[in-house]
Amino acid sequence: MTGEDDNQFRAARLDKLGQLKALGVDPYPYAFARSAEAGVLEERYADLAPDSVTADRVAVAGRVRAMRNGGMFIDLHDSSGKIQIFSDKKLLSEQQLAVVRLLDLGDIIGVEGIVRRTRRGELTVNATEVAVLAKALLPLPEKYHGLADVETRYRQRYLDLIVNEDSRAVLRQRSRIIASIRRRLVERGFLEVETPMLQAIPGGAAAKPFITHHNALDIDLYLRISPELFLKRLLVGGLSDKLFEINRNFRNEGISPRHNPEFTLLELYQAYVDYEAMMEMTEHLVTEAALTAGSTTRIVYGGKAIELAAPWRRAPMAALVLEHTGIDFLAIDSAAVARAAARRLGIELADTADWGHALYAVFNTRVESLLIEPIHVTGFPREISPLTKTDRNDPRLTERFESFINGWEIANAYSELNDPQEQLVRFQAQMRERELGDEDAQRLDADFVTALEHGMPPAGGLGIGIDRLVMLLTDSPSIRDVIAFPTLRPKG
Repeated sequence: MTGEDDNQFRAARLDKLGQLKALGVDPYPYAFARSAEAGVLEERYADLAPDSVTADRVAVAGRVRAMRNGGMFIDLHDSSGKIQIFSDKKLLSEQQLAVVRLLDLGDIIGVEGIVRRTRRGELTVNATEVAVLAKALLPLPEKYHGLADVETRYRQRYLDLIVNEDSRAVLRQRSRIIASIRRRLVERGFLEVETPMLQAIPGGAAAKPFITHHNALDIDLYLRISPELFLKRLLVGGLSDKLFEINRNFRNEGISPRHNPEFTLLELYQAYVDYEAMMEMTEHLVTEAALTAGSTTRIVYGGKAIELAAPWRRAPMAALVLEHTGIDFLAIDSAAVARAAARRLGIELADTADWGHALYAVFNTRVESLLIEPIHVTGFPREISPLTKTDRNDPRLTERFESFINGWEIANAYSELNDPQEQLVRFQAQMRERELGDEDAQRLDADFVTALEHGMPPAGGLGIGIDRLVMLLTDSPSIRDVIAFPTLRPKG
C-alpha cells in the first residue's frame, strides 16, 4: 500500500467521521457496557440448535473484520474470538442503519441485541443498538497474511496482532509460561523481589552495558546486564533463603534471531544448596512451562522432536569437546598448547588467551550447536566463571553448568562463590583482562566484596532466558516473534 493510497483511504474515512458527528454520534465515547465476550458466548450457546432464537439480550464489543451485504452481516472480533452481527432494518432505527452504513473494516463497535443461531449454524447477535466506539482512520494492510510482511509485523506490532491469530497466541503463551514459572517458585517458598535496573557498576555477567547519565547527580549509570550481585546482597541481608526476580536486562550487543538487546531473564538464588539442586530446578521449571504451553513435555521445534522430561543428560565441557573434536583439553597443561589446539580447528584466539578461554572457544564453536536434546554442560573453566566456586576435584574448573536445548543455551547456574577474598582475586583478574582489551570482562564491585565479608550462606544460583524458552515452546523461528516490541534497525 502506497502513501497515496493511505491518504485516499484516510480521506474517505475522515468524511465518514464527519458524517457520524453530523448524526450526533460521538465516534470516540468514554465507555461501553459490555456483558459478554465472543468466546464466552460460543461456550454458553454451544448446544443452541441451528435456526433458533433465544430471548437473551447481550452486549458485545470488538473490531469489525468483515462486512457482507452492505453491513447486514458483520464479523466482530474481540480478544476471545469472533461473533457474527446481524443488522436488519426491522430491528434498527433509521439513524442506527445510517451508522452501520458508515462503518469500515477496522472500526471498533459495540452491539446490543438478541442471541440466535442461523440456519447455517453461525452464532449471531441480532443487533438492536450499534455504537461506534473508535472510528479507524486507517485501514488494515491489504493482502496481509502474517509472515508475508515481516517488517510490518515487527515495526507495527499492533497491526500484526489485529490480523494474525498466531502472533496473539504466541504472546499469550509467553504470559502463561511466565505465570507458570512464577507460580511454581512461589509454591516452593521463593520470594519475588526487585533490584535496580540503573546501576553504578554493571556486574553479574560478561557483557557490554548501555550507558546513560543522571543529570541531578551528574553521574553515568548503566542499564543492568544482570541482577546477580544485588540478589546476592539480599541473601547476605537475610531477606529470604529463596529469592527470585523475573527481570529485564540490557546488553549492548548485536541483534540476531536469538538475541535482542533488551531481554527477560529469570534469576533465582537458594541458600544452603549447590548447583546440583539448580539442575533439578531447571528441569522442573522447563518441564512445567512446557506442560503449560502444550500439555506435554514433548515439543517440536523447526520440525525436530525434542523430549524435555527429566532427568536430562549431564556431561563435562571437556568431555564433550573430546567427543566431538578428539582434543583432550584436560591433558593439556599450558595456555600456549591449548591455543594451538584451538587454532588447528580454525578458531581465532588472541595471543593472550588462556587455557580456559581456549577450551570454551572450541566448545562454543564446535559443540554447542550439536546439543539438541536437553543437557546440562558442567565443568566450565575458572577463567570465564568469576562468580563461581572452584570445582571440588579440579582447580582449573568451576561448579557451573549451562543447560542447552536445540543447540541454544537456555540456563546458566553456579555453586555461588561466597569467599570474599577469593571473589576479590577473581574480580582483579577480570580487571586485568579489561586492561588487555576485553570490554566484556567484569568490573570490580568493591561494595559487593564488602557485602560478602559480612557473610553470605552457601547457595545455588540459576538464570533462565525467558525469551529463548518461549521460542522453543511456541516453535517460533525468531526472538522477535516472542517479544511484543523487539529492537529494530531504523528504517531508511
